[in-house]
Amino acid sequence: MEHTEASATPIRHVIFISAGASHSVALLSGNVVCSWGRGEDGQLGHGDAEDRLSPTQLSALDGEDIVSLTCGADHTTAFSESQLKVFSWGWGDFGRLGHGNSTDFFIPQPIKALQGIRIRQIACGDSHCLAVTMEGEVQSWGRNQNGQLGLGTTEDSLVPQKIEAFQGVNVKMVAAGAEHTVAITEDGELYGWGWGRYGNLGLGDRNDRYVPEKASVINEKMVLVACGWRHTISVSSSGDLYTFGWSKYGQLGHGDFKDHLVPHKLQALHGQFISQISGGWRHTMALTSEGRLYGWGWNKKVVQISCGWRHTLAVTERHNVFSWGRGTNGQLGHKEAIDRYAVVPDEMVQGGANGNDASVPENDVKRMRL
Repeated sequence: MEHTEASATPIRHVIFISAGASHSVALLSGNVVCSWGRGEDGQLGHGDAEDRLSPTQLSALDGEDIVSLTCGADHTTAFSESQLKVFSWGWGDFGRLGHGNSTDFFIPQPIKALQGIRIRQIACGDSHCLAVTMEGEVQSWGRNQNGQLGLGTTEDSLVPQKIEAFQGVNVKMVAAGAEHTVAITEDGELYGWGWGRYGNLGLGDRNDRYVPEKASVINEKMVLVACGWRHTISVSSSGDLYTFGWSKYGQLGHGDFKDHLVPHKLQALHGQFISQISGGWRHTMALTSEGRLYGWGWNKKVVQISCGWRHTLAVTERHNVFSWGRGTNGQLGHKEAIDRYAVVPDEMVQGGANGNDASVPENDVKRMRL
């Protein structure tokens, strides 16, 4: 029987996703990696500085058997389990890529210092990274102005270095914020280090720590941990969720805007078994074991809504219209006949601003890539 057409492209299923400041990556079945979003610093890995408006296969990682991906603010890492390689690419300032320099890389490059090491998990913050080995050791590299690498100094590290303070401690998981880091051990203990101004280390004060320090106020075993920009989220073995740190926008979920200096149980989700958590700049998301998704923190204030049969409109207090849902007849108003599954356009852009938050503290503007 003759084949008159080329074989159909195999259907890929999404295995894992990760989001950076303005870019996203996904791991698909068959170990295929896709990236999209902002590409100015090479964080998409396509060999150029162009943005991608839709998921684009990252051909440089074809055949590398990638099993995990992690985004930093403007850089990306990937791990190949079969080859025991960690790749990194994107913005290279402060050594966050781990290649021994501060060079930007526009295609994935293996980190030589981690070659041959069995990696359990990788975490990336704004400008620093950490890797947990299968033996429970932790390697860290990148920016270290507040001690977020846990090496006992404030010197940046251009290559991965072992955190000696964890000698004899079996680390299970790490998470990285803008300038702070947290970890949980196999015994369920919670550690924090780095920048602590908002209580985001969970140690009861606002001081920085240059080496990991254990939080001693929790009576439950912790099994998951995540960081937002300046706040921290953890989940206990009973499925309860704890948050602490910066709360200017309500991202801790305690019904107030006060910083919490120690882990505080989120009563609003008591009785829900939390299975996944993630923290953004000013918001937090949690997923339950039953598939319910909860979110809290910064949001746009809506003053009017209207539903069609299959699409939705909303007007914000700035008098901008958002739309999403079925768009096959142009009912969403985006000059194209496609469905939309998120609220667009960006209100800040509509308002003629540059998209940055006017209330960002002056000493935080260093993060903004204008």
